[in-house]
Amino acid sequence: MPHSSASAGPFARLGLEPHLLQGVRQAGFEDPTDIQREVIPLILEGRDILGQARTGTGKTAAFGLPILQMVKPGQGFQALVLVPTRELAVQVAAELRRLGQFTNLRCVPIYGGQKIKRQLAVLGRKPCIIVGTPGRMLDMLGRGHLALDKIRFAVLDEVDRMLDIGFRDDIRDILGRIKSEHQTIFCSATIGDEIKRLARQFTKDAVEVNVSRDELTVEQVEQAYCTVDPWDKFRLLRLLLRQENPRLAIVFCNTRHAVRKLARRLHDAGINAKEIHGDLVQQRREKVMDRFRRHQVRVLIATDLAARGIDVSAISHIINYDIPPDPQVYVHRIGRTSRMGAAGRAITFVTREQGNRLTDVECLINKEVPQYKVEGFKPSPPPRDLREAEAREAEKEAAAAPESRLTSPLHDWPSGGVADAQAPARPVRKTLGSKFKPARRRRR
Repeated sequence: MPHSSASAGPFARLGLEPHLLQGVRQAGFEDPTDIQREVIPLILEGRDILGQARTGTGKTAAFGLPILQMVKPGQGFQALVLVPTRELAVQVAAELRRLGQFTNLRCVPIYGGQKIKRQLAVLGRKPCIIVGTPGRMLDMLGRGHLALDKIRFAVLDEVDRMLDIGFRDDIRDILGRIKSEHQTIFCSATIGDEIKRLARQFTKDAVEVNVSRDELTVEQVEQAYCTVDPWDKFRLLRLLLRQENPRLAIVFCNTRHAVRKLARRLHDAGINAKEIHGDLVQQRREKVMDRFRRHQVRVLIATDLAARGIDVSAISHIINYDIPPDPQVYVHRIGRTSRMGAAGRAITFVTREQGNRLTDVECLINKEVPQYKVEGFKPSPPPRDLREAEAREAEKEAAAAPESRLTSPLHDWPSGGVADAQAPARPVRKTLGSKFKPARRRRR
């Protein structure tokens, strides 16, 4: 990206000061997105905001740049950004630090899953901006480690997801404790009646900004679906990954159990992938995300909640291994690709019983999703039971593994995912066995 002064010209016209324009240039931004063009001047004017924009359109910079301009160094904790997940807290804080690198402002993330002592050390740096999850923020407030008496900005990012997770009461509790004069900014990909009621309670004459224009899916995303029986989904995924050879891909499952199971099967097939879900410890999740951003792992198997904090511009493919029951979730998923105008591809696996879910998606996006047939894939007959099918699949994978590891470009990716290519295949356990028997106590 060019770093000439002209590249920051459109941002300068929004009212941003030179030290922030320098950060904008360094970040490689040239032209503001619609949400940035609308929201930045309003926040600089002191207005409360209820902003709606699709995922991947630059909402963080939209609220972050004016806050970075208006917060004063050396005056304590002045801006609070609430986010639904730990990953998003880390990501938003990193983006604010990048945009504000030529200021003297400190921004830190505060979230669950880390030791209190470690986060107290972070708070000891006297940050002006804190990005936190509601639960951990309430914990810190309850322990007396934080005070909201100097807050000038309260931002709720991804409000729809925070309400979905069940943070309603936490949000009300935190916002209700802010007694100082401040601006409140709501940002969300979707805004329903409940969000509007919450905004009316905690904002003053808020300006509604909607740049979605009812286009719930990014036009650059090439969407398709594959009809597949449940017992054939893994075989189809493996063939699809080999043929598509994605730059970076996220494969979505509906449950944590499904994520773990799929990651294990990809591991046994020698495919370099990593799982991310709520059961992983925070240190492990951060390590996975760091390797994904560095392209050291190119296939990420994820649940919707864990993926909420993923903002990686180079994601080329989204694969819905499980089609979600809620069509809005489908929109959020495919928004992980085609970031900031880049092209992307989304492929959804649909079983014969799930046709109504695909119809719901098409009604929501007002667009027909075309069918895609993967070359060389032939459906197999239904098995007598799924355990027998998995055992049969494992035998096929073991027989095909040496050849596929030599010929598939997927296996030439850097090692360090769920397994290296040379990892031996695990035998499939056909019965529960003694491993699952409860331990018995000795009689005394």
